[in-house]
Amino acid sequence: MVSGVVALLLLLLAVILIIILTGRYKMNAFLVLIGVSFVFGLLIGLKPLDVIAGIKNGFGGTLTNIGIVIVAGTIMGTILEKTGAALSMTQAILKLVGKSRAPLAMNVAGYIVSIPVFCDSGYVILNPLNKALAKESGISMAVMAVALSTGLYATHTMVPPTPGPIAAASALGADLGKVILLGLIAAIPASLAGLLWATKFAKRYEIEPEIHETYSEIVKKFGKLPGTFLSFLPIVLPIALILLKSVAEFPSKPFGNGGFRIFLSFIGDPVTALIIGVLVSLLLVQKGELKNAISGWMGEGIKESAIILVITGAGGAFGQIIKASPITEFIKTNMAGMQLGIFLPFIISAALKTAQGSSTVAIVTTAGIMAPLLQTLGLDPALTTIAIGAGSMVVSHANDSYFWVVSQFSGMPVNIAYKAYTSATAIEGAVAFIAILILSLFVH
Repeated sequence: MVSGVVALLLLLLAVILIIILTGRYKMNAFLVLIGVSFVFGLLIGLKPLDVIAGIKNGFGGTLTNIGIVIVAGTIMGTILEKTGAALSMTQAILKLVGKSRAPLAMNVAGYIVSIPVFCDSGYVILNPLNKALAKESGISMAVMAVALSTGLYATHTMVPPTPGPIAAASALGADLGKVILLGLIAAIPASLAGLLWATKFAKRYEIEPEIHETYSEIVKKFGKLPGTFLSFLPIVLPIALILLKSVAEFPSKPFGNGGFRIFLSFIGDPVTALIIGVLVSLLLVQKGELKNAISGWMGEGIKESAIILVITGAGGAFGQIIKASPITEFIKTNMAGMQLGIFLPFIISAALKTAQGSSTVAIVTTAGIMAPLLQTLGLDPALTTIAIGAGSMVVSHANDSYFWVVSQFSGMPVNIAYKAYTSATAIEGAVAFIAILILSLFVH
């Protein structure tokens, strides 16, 4: 096995290669990611069979967590689009906020939704609405994608009950209520920084949303659009179910440990919640179109999800090979001794996130490093928890499944996704840390 320094240099070269091959030469992202995973694994000194095992486990593990959610979300999105429900939701939102503030609406929606919902799942759920708003408002999909994804990312990494912040709070002995409060505060400027980056920087990239039918065609076909309540129901219901699951699994066990808690955990699992969302979306379909919806529209959704699935899985494979490298251990060994105050947990988390891709892994690993150092460094456990979360946003790129969810669902080419989205995650994490520094002046 090569040294940590050499592994880091090889990782940098691997990422540059991915950008060049997928961006400049327009090579298929799946083949590039799998190919680079093989080459990187062999170059860092992994045994050939371990490389194959890592790629299989990374690919399969990623799809285990989000595969069904992607398929169900894509099917639901197709039905919402073809029935005109996406347009109905769009018109309701635009009446409230106006066309020019559509990115703000999605940024705020992401901030709220990702408190109980994983950012990957949240993006899949909200994507149909995001695309419809982009089409109706005439705003580039690059702007809308960055606005939504950064809103989701802010609370996902810093606000329990998502698993990363809860695990970190537990490892550091932080008060969960305090973590939630401070996390919500720090996530506001972080989310708004992502929105500002979207509206000022990402707007230079013009990306048309991929809509199957124009809205005039939908209205002509059905005569009138579905009602606002019924249109929102397939999106809102899964979010509400996932939120109930999160509450049920709080350490305080507000619903007890009996059958009702188990039932809430079952229906609130993202897989179950999204399948329920698909079934509810069928209520939007007119009787004459029901057979076509079940066979044709659902089939379209499954076909559309295939390319997203394989690319997301390939990103997971690349991430798994990186995790098997000496990079993580190198970062832990060389950074833990630095006397940097509250910046230490942030920079360790950011380094781990950028190196191996998973925000949750970066959060949990950094919390494990910081736990024995808290008293020595005199750091507040709650502030340390959200500083770790802020670091785990920096930066999202090819080894992160969320990068591929955002880029593929929004139709952003990889090179543009790096320029518009990856840069936004760096800005967002930095702004979150500045907010934490300010909070540290008042929290002791």
